[in-house]
This record gives sequence, structure tokens and C-alpha cells, in this order.
Amino acid sequence: MSTVPNQRSTDSAAAPFSPEATRSKTYFLGVGTVLRRLPFALIDSVTDALWSAYREGKTVYVFGNGGSAALASHCACDLGKGTVINGNRRFRVLALTDNVALMTALANDISYDGIFAEQLTPLVEKGDIALAISGSGNSPNVLKALHVAREAGALTIGLTGFQGGKMKFLCDLCVIIPSDNMQVIEDLHVSVNHSVFTSLRSRMLEAAAQDLIRQQA
Repeated sequence: MSTVPNQRSTDSAAAPFSPEATRSKTYFLGVGTVLRRLPFALIDSVTDALWSAYREGKTVYVFGNGGSAALASHCACDLGKGTVINGNRRFRVLALTDNVALMTALANDISYDGIFAEQLTPLVEKGDIALAISGSGNSPNVLKALHVAREAGALTIGLTGFQGGKMKFLCDLCVIIPSDNMQVIEDLHVSVNHSVFTSLRSRMLEAAAQDLIRQQA
């Protein structure tokens, strides 16, 4: 995912400076406009899918490039550490962006397009989840990894922007941020991640409380 500001955008977040508002306020008002148009029911479906994977002991693989790579690591941290509650069973999650030695070896010896697919190939199994993050939805290495995941029978989930790119056709669930401003897309990718994580943690807390009640009955 590019971290370079867009040259052109139709979003109000990228609108010219208005004397009636500071530049920062103009940007955040634009973010708010996109926020209100998010596919909330679809985001809830992503949460449901991850909850099912957790209950069934499946593994979640997260990956992306640039800012999306950072979010993949962030997401794995939230799911791996943030859901640890009173000794409960841990979330099985791995960010394919974190092994720099392996990624650079694959990029150098095979191709950059294969840095995620090559990692997934020996690991992913039926019922696992491949969570792909790409602002454009067209990153070749992300698309290749999604093909590998689908062939293995994994559930594919996408987090993207613009019109969804090629990725939306490879995902069982694809959350598209309705914006053509990369910075706004990235902002709301983080928000979607935190929304999903918060919902999952809440479910785990409820399940832990119910288990305690049963043990005390």
C-alpha cells in the first residue's frame, strides 16, 4: 500500500483548504463522511467469521504491503495478545509480514509477488482464514496469496478501498472503504480492525463469564 499522499481525489478529505475551517478539521470532516458510509453489516460478518475460526481452533493469516503490512502486524498483535483473558485458549494468528529474513529471501530468490503465497503454501489448511489488506485491492503478492488460500479451502477476507480492485473477486468477505483517498482508507482500515477486535474480545469475556457460572453451579 502506498504511503504517498494522493495527487488527486474526489473525497472531501482531500479538498482545498477552506478559510472557514483549519486544514486538520477539513480532513477529519472528510473522514467522518466516509465513516458514515461503511458497510457495517459486512464488518459484523467478518467478526462472526473470525469468532467461528477461534472456536474451531483455526488459524488466521494476515498480510499486506507498506501501511497495510504495518496493520497486518497490528492486527495480529491485537488478536494474539489483546484477547488473552484469564488463561483462556489463545487466538491462532500469524502476520506474514513479520519475518523479514524469510520475506527478503523469497523476494530475492523467487519473486516479490510470492512473498506471502510461499509462506502460506505449507501452512494454510481448510477452514483457516486468510485476511488480506490492500488499499487498492490490486497488489500482486496479495492476490497470489489469496489464490493459494482459496485452493486450500480457507475462508478469504479482504480489507480494501477504492472500488475493491481485483481482490474483491477473490474474497468470500470483502470490506471496501468507500473512498479514493489512500490516507482515509488506511485510517478506516485501522478503525475496522479495532471494531472487530473489540467485538471479539467482548465475546470472549462473555464466554469466560458463562464458563465461570457453569463451574460454580
